[in-house]
Amino acid sequence: MKKRLLDFLAKQPKSWLWMETIILALAVGFLDYATGYEVSVVLFYSLPILLMVWFGDRASSVFVALLCAIIWWWADEASGHPYEQGWHQVWETAVRLGYFLFFVVTGTAVKSRIKLLEHSRQLEQEIIRISEREQRRIGQDLHDGLCQYYAAVGCAAGSLKLNLEKQGSPAAQSAAEIEELILKGVGEARSLARGLSPVENEERGLQFALEDLVHTITKLQSIDCHFICTSPVSVFDNNRANHLFRIAQEAINNATRHGKASVVGVRLSCEHGIVQLTIEDNGCGIPQPLPSSRGMGLNIMQYRARMIDGQLEVAPRPEGGTIVTCSFHQLNPHKPAHDHGILR
Repeated sequence: MKKRLLDFLAKQPKSWLWMETIILALAVGFLDYATGYEVSVVLFYSLPILLMVWFGDRASSVFVALLCAIIWWWADEASGHPYEQGWHQVWETAVRLGYFLFFVVTGTAVKSRIKLLEHSRQLEQEIIRISEREQRRIGQDLHDGLCQYYAAVGCAAGSLKLNLEKQGSPAAQSAAEIEELILKGVGEARSLARGLSPVENEERGLQFALEDLVHTITKLQSIDCHFICTSPVSVFDNNRANHLFRIAQEAINNATRHGKASVVGVRLSCEHGIVQLTIEDNGCGIPQPLPSSRGMGLNIMQYRARMIDGQLEVAPRPEGGTIVTCSFHQLNPHKPAHDHGILR
């Protein structure tokens, strides 16, 4: 609701903005007159000024500040404020004008700072998108090019082995070893390609990628790593899906390397448009509160969560271990079944 209101104000015609600003300034002036000179409402004059600062330009904001000073002078004069000297009123009006111009300067500086931060964030997101796109391209090239080439070489080595076996040549054993090494190389290249582009560009790509990740962790590290997704979860933005996958990857890595966990559970769910990724482990846990000098892995997870407009929470698990949760809002949700926990 707030975002839609801001978008409306930003896209409305300038004539509407001027009309709203003047009406607001006159309303504050009337309030100033109605309350009398004993009650100061000068702070409320910042509303029309800041409205023009944010949605207009600096010259227009200065004009609105001057208009507010004139309206304040009128309200002060109409309310019968007595002055011993005539120049006292002029001085008070000048002070109010300086006060209003301070709003213009400060508001413009804050606006510039916020715009700069938004621009920096957009650049960061673009850099991440380019990086992910290049990784997908390299992974695709490895899979379609190098892997296919070595697969063909492996087939040739297999044919050579068969021919040498038919001839009874002792070199058949060497050919068999060459074939085995080539096939292992193909497997390594495919794993590398899958690591560079782990999430396929499809609605349920994240779900399938997490299943593969859990299977690989279980196989390579000999721990109980399992994945729970009680109903299909579609993440329609592949960029967000890749960030969630990397968060899961880092959380599992922290659980096994630093937490010395023997059981790790990964859950993906979506309810009321909120996609939530949860990683639980039974390791030694993390200190609470979190130390100020947090590790690089946690900082990277926080950064990735911000890039997808999500929230990352790291908390101790009541039974021991750590719970890492990342969630964000998306359209076209799919409601999951009831949650019964993920650690066995």
